[in-house]
Amino acid sequence: MPLLQVQPTRMELIKLRRRIKMAQRGHSLLKMKRDGLIMEFRQLLAEAKEAIDRMIEKYKVARQKLALAEAVDGSVAIRSIALACCQVQPQFTIMRKNVMGVVVPVVKRERIKKKIIERSYGVLSTSIRLDEAVEAYEDLIDSILEVAEIETTLRKLLEEIEKTKRRVNALEYRIIPSMIETARFIAFKLEEMDRESRIVLKKLKSKKEKVKAL
Repeated sequence: MPLLQVQPTRMELIKLRRRIKMAQRGHSLLKMKRDGLIMEFRQLLAEAKEAIDRMIEKYKVARQKLALAEAVDGSVAIRSIALACCQVQPQFTIMRKNVMGVVVPVVKRERIKKKIIERSYGVLSTSIRLDEAVEAYEDLIDSILEVAEIETTLRKLLEEIEKTKRRVNALEYRIIPSMIETARFIAFKLEEMDRESRIVLKKLKSKKEKVKAL
């Protein structure tokens, strides 16, 4: 607690108590914000786990489809189709979502998975095994991008949760207690000054009465 260099006043005490109430209200709002962000994070984390599980299953399916196509149609055919498919790049749009006053990025993308006639290679010259392998990997890429979207939002939420936690802890354990201690000290000093003033007034009154009595 910093030492007061001058005698405190009642106005200073009133202002400090107002600041304490404002800090306490701010602390309550920040706790509500922190709790809301944590709830949102947990819900999104559950979605992320489900999305990761789906992605793992799709990866297994895609590997099986690719192994079958490679065994029957050969690696040359697979590389040829892979080169054709690589020409198509996923399209992303960055949007924003407000969560408890925090703006988090939401990544939206066009689906990679396409109909057979929309693919960038000649479907008439390929086997059904190759088409199924391509479809499985398109599905896998969509799943990977879905996980990436959720991960981006989770990372931003986690940053905001940590930032809000630090502010809540600073108010709860450092700023508000220090302000309360200072207010108590000022109140104590004012009471002490009042007692001293009353003693001085009594002495003056007693001297006046003695003077009158002479």
